[in-house]
Amino acid sequence: MELLNRFLRYVSYPTASDENSERCPSTEGQRVLGALLVDELTAMGAKDAHMDGDGYVYAVIPANRPDPRPVIGFIAHMDTSPDCSGENIKPAVVAYAGGDILLNEEKQIVLSAEEYPILSRHIGKHLIVTDGTTLLGADDKAGIAEIMTMAETLLRTDRPHGEIHIAFTPDEEIGRGADKFDVEKFGCDFAYTADGGTLGELEYENFNAASASLTVHGTNIHPGSAKGKMKNAVTMAMEFHALLPAAETPETTEGYEGFFHLCDMTGTVEETRLHYIIRDHNRAKFEEKKALFCAAAEQLNAKYGAGRFEAEVRDSYYNMKEQILPHMEIIHRAEQAMAKAGMTPKTVPIRGGTDGARLSYMGLPCPNLCTGGENYHGRFEFIPVEDMERCVEMLLHIACGD
Repeated sequence: MELLNRFLRYVSYPTASDENSERCPSTEGQRVLGALLVDELTAMGAKDAHMDGDGYVYAVIPANRPDPRPVIGFIAHMDTSPDCSGENIKPAVVAYAGGDILLNEEKQIVLSAEEYPILSRHIGKHLIVTDGTTLLGADDKAGIAEIMTMAETLLRTDRPHGEIHIAFTPDEEIGRGADKFDVEKFGCDFAYTADGGTLGELEYENFNAASASLTVHGTNIHPGSAKGKMKNAVTMAMEFHALLPAAETPETTEGYEGFFHLCDMTGTVEETRLHYIIRDHNRAKFEEKKALFCAAAEQLNAKYGAGRFEAEVRDSYYNMKEQILPHMEIIHRAEQAMAKAGMTPKTVPIRGGTDGARLSYMGLPCPNLCTGGENYHGRFEFIPVEDMERCVEMLLHIACGD
């Protein structure tokens, strides 16, 4: 029950990150949760538990046997997605027997078994759900709760293990989780992020990622006398978007397929701005997508006049596979641990990114482990208690190498 209580305690803290903030962490709630985690780590007997000036939490579980073993790190992030409200979360535990789940009687919000057929895989389990008005926060407070439960187990039993290091990061959801991570201070041979979803999933491939922006400069003339004079930045922006492949969007791709995603578009006849993310697992195709984005702008500059379309592309992170392949023993270690915990390991590509992707390029090989949750970032998020318990077993087997 401690795992469940721990998770429910953590999700009660609002920790959504804010990409418009220049602070680190971007929101004060993350620092409040970090302070709680430091107190809990200290109370259970972890060494050097502290939060640095940027809101990163670090702690050490000393080795309890003398033979040399690798120093292993476990990492999770404290922020939740700003895409859905994380305020006043009202979780409930449902003994799931099948069918729909009524999340909110007053508002008649239902978690539909037809719309979410993955529910059928969890019949007989105890599901932690929301009231249908907020996200749950299992991404990534499930990872935090599981790591903390692993840590307490190691510190309060004589199960043999080498030195274990723990870190909890801020602002992963807005792409900043590794910005100020101190890899040298962390001092691990390798690490794992506990930041995945469905039980058994193991991830060491992720998108190459870039953010892209387009500013379109128009000319506003009274519509009554606009012929041959007006250059409407809004419709010009639509023309730009039409030059990108219609079949390469998030809603039309899966697996290893990349995409262009128009995140938002605001503007007037005079000036319009568009923000995109560009993704592809294949590095060559990733570079082609970025080049196509810039070429579309240049094509329209040739049509409407130089400087009308300003394109900017900035790389965010790269596919960690290139950094993990020389260290496949850490993948095998995780697969063996999963099997011992009763899971069927399944290696899947991440259609996104994790702190581990950037950390791998910073010299810390860091694949990603499942935490058991489903439907992240939305009001219909849920996580089975039994799957969280399995994940703790997996972490213990990884930590102990048994």
